Amino acid sequence: MSSNLSVPDQIRQLNDARKLVLGDVNYYQSVVRGLLPIIGPNAPVELRRWGAEFLAEAFSTPALPNGEKETMQLYVLATVESLLNEREDPQVLRSVIQTAASIYPLAMRWIINNGYDTVTWDKVLSIKQTILRLWDKAIPSVKISCIKFAQRVVLAQTASSETEYRQVGTLDISLDKVPPNHQSLDPRNLEAEASGLLDRMLSVLQESTDALLVDATLNCLSILVRTRPATSSRILNALLNFNPLQLANSPLTPRSRVMMKSMEKTARLLLIHLTKRDPHNPIVPRIHQHIERTMRTVMEILDDSKRKRPLEAQQHDGYDAKRQRVVETHVPQVPPLGPGSHSLADVFTLVAHPGLRSFDLSQLPAAMISKITVTALARIDAQLLAKAVDGVRGRLTTVANAPAPELNPNTAPLGVDDDDDDDDDYEPDFYQAEDTEQLLNKLDGSSSALPELSALDSALALTSFSLPQPPQLSSQMALTAGSGTVARVVEMMKSLEEPTAKKDKAGFVRLAASSGTRDAWMTILTRLATRSTTGLEETQVKGEEDESSRQHSLSDDIRDVLYNYIMEDFRRHIDVAVSWLCEEWYNDKIQSRMGGDYPHNYEKTVLRLINGFLSYLHPQDKVLTRFLSEIPELSRDMLSRVKDMCRDPSVTQLALTSLLYLAMMRPPVKEIALDTVQDIWTEFEDARPMATKYLSKFRPGFVEAAEANAHGDNNNLAAAGTAIVT
Repeated sequence: MSSNLSVPDQIRQLNDARKLVLGDVNYYQSVVRGLLPIIGPNAPVELRRWGAEFLAEAFSTPALPNGEKETMQLYVLATVESLLNEREDPQVLRSVIQTAASIYPLAMRWIINNGYDTVTWDKVLSIKQTILRLWDKAIPSVKISCIKFAQRVVLAQTASSETEYRQVGTLDISLDKVPPNHQSLDPRNLEAEASGLLDRMLSVLQESTDALLVDATLNCLSILVRTRPATSSRILNALLNFNPLQLANSPLTPRSRVMMKSMEKTARLLLIHLTKRDPHNPIVPRIHQHIERTMRTVMEILDDSKRKRPLEAQQHDGYDAKRQRVVETHVPQVPPLGPGSHSLADVFTLVAHPGLRSFDLSQLPAAMISKITVTALARIDAQLLAKAVDGVRGRLTTVANAPAPELNPNTAPLGVDDDDDDDDDYEPDFYQAEDTEQLLNKLDGSSSALPELSALDSALALTSFSLPQPPQLSSQMALTAGSGTVARVVEMMKSLEEPTAKKDKAGFVRLAASSGTRDAWMTILTRLATRSTTGLEETQVKGEEDESSRQHSLSDDIRDVLYNYIMEDFRRHIDVAVSWLCEEWYNDKIQSRMGGDYPHNYEKTVLRLINGFLSYLHPQDKVLTRFLSEIPELSRDMLSRVKDMCRDPSVTQLALTSLLYLAMMRPPVKEIALDTVQDIWTEFEDARPMATKYLSKFRPGFVEAAEANAHGDNNNLAAAGTAIVT
C-alpha cells in the first residue's frame, strides 16, 4: 500500500482487503504481512485501530487453520510488542491484548515443539509482563481484556486430564504437554505463575466493586472449572465467599442498584451452571443454600430502598391546604347540559377539555381500547363512578323533560325549518332522462303564478312520483361481468403464495371455500366451469344457433381462463390441470347418469392441454409422465398425441418411457399403451431400438412377426420389380 495516500483512502483499501480474506482465508498471511509496516507505533491512530482490530480478528477466527496462525504469529509478535505501552490509545490496547490472548497458546505450542527458538519465547514473555503490568493502571475496558489474557495464560500453564483433553479437542494447550526436561520451559515455574494469576483474578471478586470487572472475571471462570479440575475447588470457594452487596453499605443510587443486580445475577447463573454439570457433587446443596440466601438478601435490600415512607397521621385541622385541596377535587361534579340541542355523545361525555372531546377513539386498536377500559374500570373509585352515573342520569332527565321545538305550520309537513337556509341552494342533478309519469308529476306540482303563502296552508301536499326502471340486464352484460370477476380472481390467485406443504384433499366432496389458499380458489373456479351450469344450458338444440350460444357461455370463458393460467407455467401449474380434469371427468360421469344430450368436455380439455404443452417438452421433462399418470381416464386418441411426439427424435425416449410407466402402473390402459408403442415401432424407424426393448418384454412375438412380414413384403416387391423389368 502506498504511503502517499490519505488515511481515509488507506482505510478504504484495507476494507477491501478485509473483504478479500473473508471470502478466501488463504489470503490472510499475505494481507497481514502487508499490513504490519503501516500500523506501527508511529502510524496514525486510525490505522493503528484498524490494524489492531484486524489482527485480533485474524487470530480468533475459526476459519483459519491453527497451523497457519502458528506460523503467522512469528512475524506478528514484534508489532504486538511495540503497540503495548501505557500511552497507547485504549481501543488499540484492547485489540492488541485480545490478539496476544489468542497468540499465547499458539506460541507456547510452537516453543514446545521448537525449544531452540528462544527469541520468540523472549518476545512472548515481554508481551506477558507488559500486559500484566497494564492490568493495574489501565481503564476498566482495557482491564477486561487483561482478565481474558490472564485466563488464557492459566489455561495454557495448568494441567488437564485426558478426559477433558478429548472433550475440548486438539486446540487445547496445557501444562501436561510440556516435556519435563524442556530446554526453554520449566513446568514448575509455569504452574506457579498460573496459580498466582488465578489468585489475582479471584481477588477481583473480593476487592473490586466495579460490576464490569466482576462480571468479566465471573464469565472467565466457567471454562477454568470445566477444563481444569485442579482449579475448581479454589474457584468455588471464591464464588461462595463472593458478596455482591458490598455497595449496600454506601448510599444506594440507581447505578449501584443496577451494579448489585448484575453481579448477583452473573454469579448466580455461573453457580447454577456448575451444579447442572455435576449434580451429584457433595457441594451442590451448599451452593443452592448460598444462591437462595444471596437472592433473599438482595431482594430485601432493594425492596427497603424502594419502600415509601409510612403513612403519617392525618391532620384534621382546617389549615392543611394540601389535604383540603385533594378532598375538594376528589369527586368532580358532572356539569349539566346547556341550552340548545344536544347529541347522544354530549349526554355521555364527562370531560370538558376540548382536545379530549375531539379525540377520535376509533383510531386506536380494539385490543388496546379493551385493555385500557378493563384496567380503568378495575381501579376506578366507587364514589366517583356513582357520581358520574348520577350526572348522566340527570342529563337524560333534562333531555326528556325539554319542551319540543316550535314548528312552522306552513313547512311542518315537509320537515323544513324556517331557520334552515342551507336547502335554498340545493339543486338536484338528474343523470337519467325522466319518464312520462315524472314529467306529469312535475307539471302538476308547479305553476307559473305561485299563490300567496297563506293560501298554501290547506293546499300544500306531497305529489306522487316514481323512480325510473333500471336497464334490463342482458345475457351479454351478465357474461361480461362474470368474465371480469373470474379474471380478477385469477389475478388475485397469482399473488397468493404457493403452499409450503401439500395436504391431502378430501376428494370431490371437499369444501372448496374452506380457506383462502390458491388451491381453494382454483377449486371454486373449476367447479364453476364444470358444475354451475349443469342442466341450464340449452344444449339439446341442434344447429348453428346452439353452437353460437355455447361459444359465449360463462363456463367456456372460465375454461379459457384456466387454460391460459396453466399454460403460463405448465410445469408449476400441472397440479391445477389435473384437478381441473378430475372435475371435468366427474361432471361428465354425473351427466351420463342423468341422461340427456349433454356435452362431454373431459376428453376435449385433455387433448387441448396435451396439444398446448407437448411442443415445449425437453428430454429430461417429467411433467408428461406425471400428467398421464394422474388424470382420471386415458383414451387412444390421447395417446396418439404422445405417439406424434416421436417425430422429434430428441423426445422419443420421453414418450416411450411415459408409455412404459402407464403399462406398468395403470393396468386399465396397459393394452392401449402397448398398442401405441407398436404404432411407434411401425411408423418411426429411429424409435425402433428402444421400442423393441419394451415390446420384447411385454409382447415378445410382435417384433419377430413384424420383421418377418416386412422381409416378406420386400421379397414380393423385389420379385414384382424383376417381373416388370423382364
